[in-house]
Amino acid sequence: MAATVAAFPVRVSHALAQAMQGARIVRQASPENLESDFGALSEFITPTEQHYVRSHFAVPQVDIAAWTLQVRGAVGQPLTLTLEQLRALPKVSKVVTLECAGNGRVFLNPAVGGVQWERGAVSTAEWTGVRLADLLAKAGVATDATRVAFEGMDKGDVKNTPLPAGPITFHRSVSIEDAKARDVFVAYAINGQPLPAAHGAPARLIVPGCYGMASVKWLSSIEAIKGEFGSYWESTDYAYWDRSTGRPLRRPLMGMQVKSSIAKPSPNGQVARGATTEIVGAAWSDGTVTRVEVSTDGGATWRDAEFIDPESAVTWRRWRLKWQVPATGSEAVLMTRATDAKGRTQPMTRNNDYGTYVIHHVVPITVKIT
Repeated sequence: MAATVAAFPVRVSHALAQAMQGARIVRQASPENLESDFGALSEFITPTEQHYVRSHFAVPQVDIAAWTLQVRGAVGQPLTLTLEQLRALPKVSKVVTLECAGNGRVFLNPAVGGVQWERGAVSTAEWTGVRLADLLAKAGVATDATRVAFEGMDKGDVKNTPLPAGPITFHRSVSIEDAKARDVFVAYAINGQPLPAAHGAPARLIVPGCYGMASVKWLSSIEAIKGEFGSYWESTDYAYWDRSTGRPLRRPLMGMQVKSSIAKPSPNGQVARGATTEIVGAAWSDGTVTRVEVSTDGGATWRDAEFIDPESAVTWRRWRLKWQVPATGSEAVLMTRATDAKGRTQPMTRNNDYGTYVIHHVVPITVKIT
């Protein structure tokens, strides 16, 4: 029998949201951080106007006509590309699920700092752009380059400690091997339309399978590097403690961990006594989700859910399960857990080495039986 995990009170949307922007919940007005309404999950592709938005600083004012993308560093032929020239290169379109590394932070107990995301800092869209591999090949990347760094045009002061010196831009990197394996690309369109400003116009990075912070928005430069790269955004923030070698090492967050989340019913929602209802949700990882289980009795028993979507790498799979609501009792504790093709199953307990990020353990929710 599976271990039982107690549900706990959570600070849910109706208590946290100060306002709505269209169909999204405003978690922070400035800088703009907007949460998708996960409870309204219905489509595989998230409409652009419903896709979550994560911003660290104010949206930069960009003159699209004057904008250029620099490809530089350990390359034989540095490039300066206008948006028109970028769009003229061979293009790729790929459906990718992005999740903010802090998604689900509201469920942590005791409470922690940071944007108080509930379930909806995750969305799926079709992105169109140019493969990073093609840009590096065009620039003649050095054979001994080890990493590629990406700098955004968003800039500001960081409030977390330890504080960097003065305003900084958002700046992340990936290894050359990771860039190839994950088929990283520079996107200039979302769901068939030019990127809106909030999503990184005129161009942004997309790193399939990685948490959203890796997909740098408002991209200004791509730099091939020989050696290590240690920006604030991957050595201090968006980093975790790796204890696999026996000595704790600080490493950048990258691949999304396997996770399933219940969309309907919502935390503290109501279900009709004795009725047959449907539990609906989505599951994702940095690979392919192959199984989702659901418990309606706090983890005492589990049943396999039915997938709505076919197997697909680096995108979520929506799922559903019919549930006969008990005729007795006043509440039920619902849980879900996913397993992916790598053999990883969503854990029952939280790994504190991730700090305020990677909230992918099983989170029980309580629903009222009325």
